[in-house]
Amino acid sequence: MISSMTGFGSSKHIQKETEIYCDIKSVNHRFLDVSIKPNDIGNEFDVLIREDVSKKIKRGSVDIRFKLKFPSSNTYTINNESIKNLFNSINSIKSIDTSNMRLSDIKDIPGIIKSEQKTLVNQNLLKKTFKAALNELLENRKAEGKKINKTFISKISKIQNNLAKISKSNPKLTKLRAETLNKKVKMLCDNLDKDRLEQEVAMLVLKHDVAEEIERIDFHLSSLTKELSIKNGSGKKIDFILQELFRETSTLSVKIDHPAYKQIALDMKLSVEEMREQAQNIE
Repeated sequence: MISSMTGFGSSKHIQKETEIYCDIKSVNHRFLDVSIKPNDIGNEFDVLIREDVSKKIKRGSVDIRFKLKFPSSNTYTINNESIKNLFNSINSIKSIDTSNMRLSDIKDIPGIIKSEQKTLVNQNLLKKTFKAALNELLENRKAEGKKINKTFISKISKIQNNLAKISKSNPKLTKLRAETLNKKVKMLCDNLDKDRLEQEVAMLVLKHDVAEEIERIDFHLSSLTKELSIKNGSGKKIDFILQELFRETSTLSVKIDHPAYKQIALDMKLSVEEMREQAQNIE
């Protein structure tokens, strides 16, 4: 079953001081393009995300956004050497009494106390939240793919019905065309050689015969139906089949000169063009 390149998935984990939000959006793109923000989540986790996405998604622009809040801890270190130098400097000034000096008096002096804050990142929760959002995205893309598939099946059925009408009428139209050409030529050239006339008529009739186009269109429709039904249908292959189908329906509409059947051929061409637009969204 085909998948759409358009989809959305989100997941969150909230527990005490930990908050993790992950939103993933994907849109059409010729290739797989992954964007991750913020980009300071760490190289190891960045690689894991890209590997997971590339295993499950073939095409599309995938935008991944994290919003993170983790608990933190603070560590403090007192620089004994700096304190010693400070007191030596103060003691050199006889008018200053250092006997009652406390830590609160000197804590804000640069270099005395060094503080460091560490964020306690839970990698397992981060991975779990990301994978939940990715799975939701994949399900969303599959759901959109089912809608596209349903549209394709409907249009294929319509084209097949129209093709059957043209196929059934082709012998009749060929005969009618030959008779019409014979009458026109006889009216203009009464003395024309009969055998030569029939040869020229046969060539003109053959020029407008659409049996070959009917056969090719039928083949492309079968190929398209098959590609839609397999587990991992390829958007690129479907687009190629539709290009060929569009070319054949265009030729068909040009070669048919009967107004009613020409309109049927044009309707077929329109249905193919509508499918080509939809195919731009298939993975």
